[in-house]
Formats: sequence, structure tokens, C-alpha cells
Amino acid sequence: MGFTELNSVEHYIIHQMTGVNLNASQDNNQVNDPHGQYALQWQFQSPEQLGRGVNEVLVESQLVKALIRLNPEIEANPNLADEVIHKLRAILISVNQVGLVKANEEFFAWMTGEKTMPFGENNRHVPVKLIDFDDLTNNDYVVTTQFRIHHRETKIPDVVLMINGIPVVVGEAKTPIRPSVTWLDGAHEVHSIYENAVPQLFVPNILSFATEGRELFYGAIRCPLEFWAPWRVEDAQLTRAVGLSGVGAELTDLLSPERLLDIMRNFSLFTTNKKKQRIKVIPRFQQYEGANKIVQRVIEGKVKKGLIWHFQGSGKSLLMVFAAQKLRRAAQLKSPTVIVLVDRTDLDTQISGTFNAADVANVESTDSIKELQQMLERDTRKIIISMIHKFRDAKPNMNERENIIVLVDEAHRTQEGDLGRQMRAALPNAFLFGLTGTPVNKADKNTFWAFGAEEDKGGYMSRYTFHDSIRDEATLPLHFEPRLVDVHVDKEALDKAFKDFKESAALTDEEADALNQKSAKMSAFLKSPERVEKIVEDIAIHFMDKVEPHGFKAMIVTPDRYACVQYKKELDKHFDEAASKVVISTSANDDYEFKQKWGVDKSQQEKLVDEFNDAKSELKFIIVTAKLLTGFDAPICQTMYLDKSIKDHTLLQAICRTNRLYPNKTFGCIVDYFGVFDDAAKALEFDEESVQQVISNLSELRAKLPKAMADTLAHFADVDRTIEGFEGLEAAQNAISTDEKKDAFALDFKYLAKLWESLSPDSVLDQYNEDYKWLAQVYESVKPASDNIGKLLWLTLGAQTTQLIHDNVHVGNVHNLEEFVLDADVIENIFNNPDPRKTKQLEKELAKRFKDRGDLPVFKSLSERLEALRDKAEKGLIASIDFVKELCKIAKETVQAEKELDDELQEKTPKAALTDLFLELKNDQTPAVVERIVTDIDAIVRVVRFPGWQGTTGGEREVQKSLRKALLKYKLHTDQILFDRAYGYIKEYY
Repeated sequence: MGFTELNSVEHYIIHQMTGVNLNASQDNNQVNDPHGQYALQWQFQSPEQLGRGVNEVLVESQLVKALIRLNPEIEANPNLADEVIHKLRAILISVNQVGLVKANEEFFAWMTGEKTMPFGENNRHVPVKLIDFDDLTNNDYVVTTQFRIHHRETKIPDVVLMINGIPVVVGEAKTPIRPSVTWLDGAHEVHSIYENAVPQLFVPNILSFATEGRELFYGAIRCPLEFWAPWRVEDAQLTRAVGLSGVGAELTDLLSPERLLDIMRNFSLFTTNKKKQRIKVIPRFQQYEGANKIVQRVIEGKVKKGLIWHFQGSGKSLLMVFAAQKLRRAAQLKSPTVIVLVDRTDLDTQISGTFNAADVANVESTDSIKELQQMLERDTRKIIISMIHKFRDAKPNMNERENIIVLVDEAHRTQEGDLGRQMRAALPNAFLFGLTGTPVNKADKNTFWAFGAEEDKGGYMSRYTFHDSIRDEATLPLHFEPRLVDVHVDKEALDKAFKDFKESAALTDEEADALNQKSAKMSAFLKSPERVEKIVEDIAIHFMDKVEPHGFKAMIVTPDRYACVQYKKELDKHFDEAASKVVISTSANDDYEFKQKWGVDKSQQEKLVDEFNDAKSELKFIIVTAKLLTGFDAPICQTMYLDKSIKDHTLLQAICRTNRLYPNKTFGCIVDYFGVFDDAAKALEFDEESVQQVISNLSELRAKLPKAMADTLAHFADVDRTIEGFEGLEAAQNAISTDEKKDAFALDFKYLAKLWESLSPDSVLDQYNEDYKWLAQVYESVKPASDNIGKLLWLTLGAQTTQLIHDNVHVGNVHNLEEFVLDADVIENIFNNPDPRKTKQLEKELAKRFKDRGDLPVFKSLSERLEALRDKAEKGLIASIDFVKELCKIAKETVQAEKELDDELQEKTPKAALTDLFLELKNDQTPAVVERIVTDIDAIVRVVRFPGWQGTTGGEREVQKSLRKALLKYKLHTDQILFDRAYGYIKEYY
């Protein structure tokens, strides 16, 4: 039987969690080696043992028992359980009206015990418990497989976890042995298919997971696939076991009942995004671990401080929200005060925005020390957001309470003016936690003094490095591109400038201006009109070539505020005036006209940032000097044009504006006009040497190109790439005829395409243009037709590649794939005589197909016709295209017969009879194109269907349109007989 999705991955999950080995037990519920990995044990129950109908989401018998067990009022009158279940059913049904996230939020309120019912004396409202959070052994934990659920259609998720009869986790297992099938295919099935087809199942969902036995990823409902995350087992981060045992350790950790209930109660945020849509956020591993370490340390009460270094872009704002919420809920802390201190105003709007969007209760913002002092003196018990430099004026002993917890964002800044000591003096018994996105140098004694606890190894209580975040795909890699080297500032001048500037970006806009005036010579050089003109012209070329085609945007960082204006005027010569905006602050000393024209206040800035983040807006560039270099979150920003002297913390923070995840974005790019990276080691001087690897030079990628190209072409060593048209493509496809060969080619091509997209339009690519275009066309032609296979390997081609394919360059005389002509002459040459020795084998294959159906005449005659068709093909009496038509016809009738015989077709992956039949007829010589036509037609069936489409004009039109499109690819759209047969087949099948 070998290794399959079922016996290797799905059964492994069950064994890992319950100790039941389904491979060894025939009756599927015998326990082979129960293991006590933790006190709370999942119990395996087969679908039959659950005793639920296919339309029921909840296992109501288990839920009723739990309601009686956990609620004294219901125990006294068990009929009351029905009233609760009635309310829960109403939420399940409401999902079609209110949407999945809102229904999930409402169901969570019930699951976390926030809802009451009039079950007390004299109809007094009392809280209803569905789950016991105080004594977790009071709950039933059941895991099952092949959970059949019907809504518009029937779906069968692989693994479902239930607490007290409520399904809280859905898991999908994929085959462990095919390289192109990954966790992403399972995640796609959960996110794009199950969540839409059977949304009720996800109304109580805590999280979903997917694995193919190599990696495990998880995500919340409606979470786009690019934001699904891996779960890491603490301390095993660097030495993660490979394959199943690694996945097993992560699974048992993530899905332990304690962990799931903690995530449900303390780490599930319902928040509103910029488009005013409700979304659900659950933590990534590092946020969960960091927040829990803070809470644990406060509850233990021994060590009063801690430093958390999580790399830029890995979600520190949310970590603070999670920690603050859990601290406020912790009963043993007796209603603590949590103070979140941020640095500068732009960070404040980001943090308070995060708290407000997530509807966190009892949050107050204050930007005056007086108000903060009053709050602390009045003993306010809330979450207070304030700014760190307000502590400059703080009195000693403002509040001596112990249950005050201070979370300081961008803690490396506290070194300024000894703020750490002042904070400690003002709140002598409080807990102080520092969070930083850049590592802290030991020389920054104040930061370590204020936050680093001696008990913590290396001074950090939790660390999540640049390498961790790239590995987990929490952030993107960064590349810098030195351009126009002749405008770079020379080294000696640079060193002097660094001394003058020191940490210039930590200054306000006005202070930066003042510094620039001090080094007048430098300023004159930087802002000389011909230099700025040259740079802006280069920005325009770079942006139009490399940034705009992908739908990304850019930031320009200039030496000072006047330079911002200068750049803007120059940029207006190349782009519409609306394409760029200057974001600077103005001061009382500025002249009136300058203030009027260029000043941006807080609300205008928020609007500008929203407009910049909107992919449809005209705004393409934001021009800044000090504003928005920290705490500014714009995932659409892919490139930063840097023409300013900054280094260390500020540089790391600034360049990380471009490392956020965004669809189709593979890296962040820094174009360096100043020469900051002429000595990258000097620009990023940290004790943590790994930080110097944060950014790599694009020219390193150039060096990798020749080998990547050679590796990819090696798959076609014997193929003559000068042959044009159909024969050329067929030869290429035959060179990679098996799944293994296709996947190996896809892996190499994916790497090559990534390099190509990063470098394009570099002249180094010119010599490879023809080969690359040829490879891209072959890649497109063998890509799985349906969208749900091999999502990681068979990616959508990037903008540069697509453009290249569609350029009218005739590469090696192979026409664009869309242009293949399939006329009678071409087709005659395609179908080679099959090997007659395989006839006997074929009879056996066909017999297998109809064996289940006994001697029913209809299947018998189909079997005979198939035989006859095969015979004709062997004798060369039938052209390929008629072969496809006849196949469609037989497939249609087979489906019709099977439909009449049993209504229950395989719902899970309706492997269309058409493809099945084709695979049985196929032999080594069968040309690839016939298979692709079949596969394409088949894919349509899966993608376009919806219940009852045959009865609607719109539905029929959609399906017909898609079918024509599939046939157009092979220039068969004019063949009416083929079209009618295929359409009849589709209509029949669904």
C-alpha cells in the first residue's frame, strides 16, 4: 500500500494525539499504546461512534451532558439545556446572513462564558458555561477523522477536534511523498473550499491546521493563506526534528487542550481592518510565547523586569495587546494597571489604533504627564497608553503599588536622558518590560539596566531574530541596490557626517534641519540641483521598471525637510502631481507660506497613510525625512529610496518599513543613493553580528543566475529548443512526463523565476532572455490545470515573467503557447501507434473500473466501447481529437449510469470519470496535449459549479464561457461537436 495521506499523515496525527494506532487496528477504535504526554488526553472516536447526523455541526448528546455537568441550574432542570442549544443553533444558521467572523465572535462569547440566561431564582440571569476553564479535566476532548458535514454540498475534513461536542479545530492532511503537494494545498482546501461550502462547521472554530508530514501551519477563519504561520516548540527552535516527528511535537504542543483554550480565551482578537471589515486575529508562536512569558513573570512576582527582542515587523503591537488583555484578566493580579509606553506620536497612533480596533476594554490614551500622574495617583485600574518621554518630568514614587505593569515599545530609545531610571523611581515596585525590534548593544547600558534581567540568558527574556522571522515567513528578506555610485558621499566626509549626525533619525524634523545647516558643505552637496535631478530621474526609471508593474509603492527618504520639497518638485516632472506627497511637520519658526503649503497635521497624516495603503489610489510615493521611519505599517511599500545618513537602530527600523508581507511581494528593496551601505557592517553595528546579514546586495543575486539557469535547463538536456510550434512543446513535456520530473523542474524554475523577478530589468538578463521565456512557457503548459494542487511549487508567475511571455519576442521560434494551432495536419502527426503488448494489461485495468458494478448491461457495453476505441487508436484509425470527443461521450454516459446507480459520488475529491477513463487508456506514448485538454475540461467542472446552476441562465452561461476558454487555449473552440459533448458531460456531472 506504501505511504499515503491516510496511513502516513492523518493516522499519525490521531496516534500522536490519542495513542490510537488506526493502521494497526482494524476496527478503528482499539487503543494500541495510549501515551500520557500530558494530563489532559484527547480521546479518539470514529465518525460512527459520534452518533450525529450529516447536517449537525454539534455533537448535541455530548454538549447536553457538559451543560448539565457544568451548570447547577441546568443540572436541576435538564430541559433548560435545550434552550441553550436552540440559541447556539441560531448562531450557526446566522452565518449566511452575518458572515463567518461575526458568527464566530458571537459563538466565542458563549464558549468563553460571557453569556447569561434567566435560569436562576425568579428568572435571575446567570452565566452559562459550555466549557470549564478553571478545571480543564471537567471537559470532554474528542478527536475524530473523516467528519462528514453537509450544507450546500457534502464535505469531509480529515481531522476534527471537539471540546464538549463543539468542533473547535479542523485539520487537513496531505500526501507526504509528492514534492509539489504541501501543507499549502491542505490550507487552501480548508480556507477556500470548506469555509465557503460548510461555513457552519467553522462558527465555533479556534483555529485550523494543515500538514503534509513535513511542515505544520495553522490559521484562523478567513485568514489569507499568506498569513498562515508555523508553530514552533520552544527551545527546539533551532534543532527542529525533520519530518513527522518534528510535526508531531508541534502538533501535540499546539493542540494540547490547555494551549487551545488559552488561545481561545486570551489570544483571539476580533478587530476591524482598514476596509471596515471584521477580521479575526490569532497569535503567531512568538507573540504567544512572549505575551505568556510577561504574564508568567508578573504572576510569579520575583523578577521585576524583562527585555523582549522580536525582529522588526514580527508583530510587537499585537503582542502588547495580547499581554495587556491577559494581565487584566488574571484574577491573582487583582485588577492591575497596564501602562503601554510608546515612542513618538506616529507610534502612538499605531498602538492605540491596534488596541481600539480590537475593542479592548478599558483603554485610555494620554499625552500629558500631568494626566498620567493624576491617573496613577487616583489609582486608575485600566490599560493606559502614553508616551515614554513624558517620564522626563515624572516625580519619584508616583504610585508604589506592585500590580502596575509597564510595557515599553522600542525600548532601545530609553537610553536617552536616563528615562529608565526615572521610570523606576516614579514606579518603584512596578514591573518594567522593554520590547525592541532591533537588538540592544551591550554599550546601551541604560536599556540593559532598565529592562535586562540577570536571570535571562544573554539579557533577553524572549528573542525572535531576523533569521527566525524569515524562516517562519513572518517578514520578507531585504535587498539593497546601490545605484548612481557617483552621487554617493565620500567616506571621510561620511564619517565626519556620522559624528555630527549621530542618531539623526531619532531627532525631530526641525532638529534634523538644524544639523544639516551645521554641516553646510555636506548639505550643499546633497541638495545640489543637478544631483537631485539625477537621482529623481533614476528613481522614476527604477520605479516604473521594477516597482509599479507589480502593484507596489515606494518611500523616498531625503536629508531634510527642504530636500523633501525639492524632491517633490523634481518628481512632479516625471509623474502626476497626485502621485507623490510630502509628509513633514512644521514648527513655529517656519515662515507662514512654507507651513501653509507643506505642513501635515496628525489627522491629515492618517488620511495620507490610508491613501498610500490603498492599492487603487493615485498616490505612489511618500517623501519623508524623519516622520514615518518608525512604527509606520504599509505592507504595499516595497521599495525605499534612501538619500540620508542614518545607521544602527534607526537604519534597521527604517529599512524594515519594506519587509512586511503583501500579496506577490517576495522581498523589500532599499535603493541607496547616499552610500549608507557602502560599508554595510559599519551601517549596522550591533553586538549581534547576524544583523549584518539582514540585508543583502542585489549583485549577489546576479552571481547566482547562471547556475540557476543551467540547473533548470538541465531538465531538457535532449530537447531541441529551436523546434517551434506543437512538436517543440510536446518534446519538452515528454522530457518531464512523470509527476516527480515535473515537480523537480517546477522547484528549479520557481527559484530561477524568483531571481529573475528580483533582478528584472537588469541588462545581465538579456543573454538569458530566450531560454527563460522558453522555460516559462513550458512551465505554464505543464502547470496543474486546477488551482488546488501544488500551490507552493506551481505559483502564479510574477509580473516581469508574464510580461516577457506576452512580449512578441519569438524565442527560439517557439510561438506563445496561446498561439498553437491544432489543425488536422498537426493532429495527424501527434498520435503515435500505441504499444500493442499493453492490450492485455488494459483489459485488466478496464475490468477493474467496472468490477464494482457487477454485470449491469450499461457498464458492460461501455466497457466494450472503450475496448473498441482503444482498438481504433492502436490501429491508427482515429485522430487524437476524435479520441477526445469519443472519450467525452463515454465519460458522459458512464457518469449518467453511475449517477443513476448511486447518488453518492465521491464527494471529497470528485475525481471526474473523464479523467479516470483517460488515465486508464493512457500509455507512455499518449501525447501530453490530450491529457491536458481532458484535465482542463475537468478543472472547469470543479471551479465553476454551484448548486442548481443547470437551471439558471447565468450558471449555464458561466460554465459555457469557461469551457470555451479552456478549448480556446488549444484552438479547439470552433469544434462544435467537441464543445457539445464536453458541455453535456459537465451538465451531467454536476
